[in-house]
Amino acid sequence: MTTVRTRLIVVSALILTFAIAPSAIAAKDDNGISVLRKTGKAFTEVAKKAIPAVVSVKVEKTLPKGTQKYHQPPLGDDFFEHFFGPRYRQPVPGPRKQVGQGSGFIISGEGYILTNNHVVEGADKITVTLNDSRKFEAKLVGADPSTDVAVIKIDGKSLPFVELGDSDALEIGEWAIAVGNPFGLNASVTVGVVSAKGRSSLGITGRDGYEDFIQTDAAINPGNSGGPLLNIDGKAVGLNTAIFSRSGGYMGIGFAIPINLARNVKDQLVKFGKVERGFVGIYMDQNDITRELADLFGLKENHGVIITDVIPSSPAEEAGLKSDDVILKLNGKDVKNYLTFRNAIAMLKPGTEIKLLIFREGKEQTIKLKIGSQEQAKALLNVSSEFAREFGVVVEEITEELAEKLNHKVGEGVVVSKVVEGSSAAQKGVKPGMVILSVNRVPVGSVVQFNDAFEKLKKKKAKSAWLLIKREGTAMYIVLSKD
Repeated sequence: MTTVRTRLIVVSALILTFAIAPSAIAAKDDNGISVLRKTGKAFTEVAKKAIPAVVSVKVEKTLPKGTQKYHQPPLGDDFFEHFFGPRYRQPVPGPRKQVGQGSGFIISGEGYILTNNHVVEGADKITVTLNDSRKFEAKLVGADPSTDVAVIKIDGKSLPFVELGDSDALEIGEWAIAVGNPFGLNASVTVGVVSAKGRSSLGITGRDGYEDFIQTDAAINPGNSGGPLLNIDGKAVGLNTAIFSRSGGYMGIGFAIPINLARNVKDQLVKFGKVERGFVGIYMDQNDITRELADLFGLKENHGVIITDVIPSSPAEEAGLKSDDVILKLNGKDVKNYLTFRNAIAMLKPGTEIKLLIFREGKEQTIKLKIGSQEQAKALLNVSSEFAREFGVVVEEITEELAEKLNHKVGEGVVVSKVVEGSSAAQKGVKPGMVILSVNRVPVGSVVQFNDAFEKLKKKKAKSAWLLIKREGTAMYIVLSKD
């Protein structure tokens, strides 16, 4: 009886084995194809959700008569002009109509759309086309050149929209999906990964811009400007803005504005029509703190920012911050480097009270500080150095208007606004309207840099200063002596 039962159990086991073997073998031999199939379906779902909310943005501009402007870039996309330089341009006389094209994405059912400032800048008319071919005339809600973020709006109800994600939670190596209208090709989807975070100093937003880009290898081409960079959940984690290219096309490096930064700018533009930025009043070492510097200052970890100088009468001076203080935390969060601290302060509303954990002379201490405004910053930073006045020169920023009059570039030098009578500068023939390009061979592109150069001379107790001055189109060195 036992033998028969044993045989039955063995036969049953064999039957069960052969019953499940084909599926087990199939699963083993598909080499991961089922996983890839699921991944592909995930991308498909993201595309289905996003494409209806990604729009084409067409911009029309009228260039004033008598101005020197340029031929339309390929496919009417200002993306070429903005990032690939003047090789796509040839001078043509005005007046004329200029047409540009980019992308954008709807972020609310009421019709608010995120795009780039460089897509809609100077527009007389903005036309938005949805994926279902509906066309709307859009109005500009507000734009912020310093971050290259703009908000436009169309009139509509229950419109499809892209949900905004959290770019701070984004990790290198995550899937990244770009949607837009490259080369005028509607609703194109490309897939890659997040290649890096915190890319800065790219010059995309100008000398005083705020750059903290997400880098991705998801194919971004001309026309993708203003479209969303999505995560695998279909949420926007970035605003596609630029590519690095030597050819004018895709080379595997694209840049997107983190959506948390874009969201902050969007909220202010919708509420106030402009962006208010915070001001502290310190100069900082822009380099990361190395292990050697950390050891020199007595820091346990090599993060934070080192204060190199404090602006007189600024919120920082009033709060008691000093040169060589190291800022470790802002409102309880670690300060990683100069870039993260600068961007965080800029996004705070004037009047906000913050707590800074600093390291000074071997000890940590907390300092409370009330954020100042950009108007306060301009008033303090546009004041010419008192030490420079002793040499006889007073300067001011070169604005767009001044640059046009002087036939000069913004960000290259400062303009002399006043010469002290009887001073060394007056004796050497320096006059208002001349441009100072450098101080002691150090280029100066702003009043802040000019003042900083003279502060260094003051610390050295210098009695002379070499100025490279542009006069009537010719640059020459002039040596000024202290009175």
